[in-house]
Amino acid sequence: MFRYYARTKSSDEPGGKPMTKQELVNQVLASKTFLDKSTDVLTEEDSGLTPVEGMMTAAQQISHIAQTADWFMEGVFGDGFNMNFEESAKEIMAVTSLDEALKWLQRSYDNVVETIGSKTEEKLNELTPEGAVMGSTPKVLVLGGIPEHTAHHRGALTVYTRLAGKVPSMPYM
Repeated sequence: MFRYYARTKSSDEPGGKPMTKQELVNQVLASKTFLDKSTDVLTEEDSGLTPVEGMMTAAQQISHIAQTADWFMEGVFGDGFNMNFEESAKEIMAVTSLDEALKWLQRSYDNVVETIGSKTEEKLNELTPEGAVMGSTPKVLVLGGIPEHTAHHRGALTVYTRLAGKVPSMPYM
């Protein structure tokens, strides 16, 4: 059985308690704030910015973050995790505008916060189905993958920004 613990202990561990809805929302909002600050020097003209040919552009990185937030939400509360990564990649590779990618990102994060806020603590602590991504794990912990994934791509975008000769803002201030 795979167990994923996002900054908290599972309630079945000694001394553990489930992450609350508000703690998860706070993590999600903080990850969005850190991303916004880290990428605030990027402009529409930087949409096609990429360190080397064949890698995702800045616009595609942002779109990938949005798409993955949507993927987590659909996986946990919808029809399950879409594992057709080839099809998902096609959608991302078609994105050419940073402005459009940022709009998608905002819609995705708004949906995450609204959906989590609409669920009860009991619903968020239900286990995901066995065999699913992070199967048999409380939904609240699976959703902790959203800020973790965002942090990974925030770091990549910081490198993109530096390679373009720009200095990203300090995300934690």
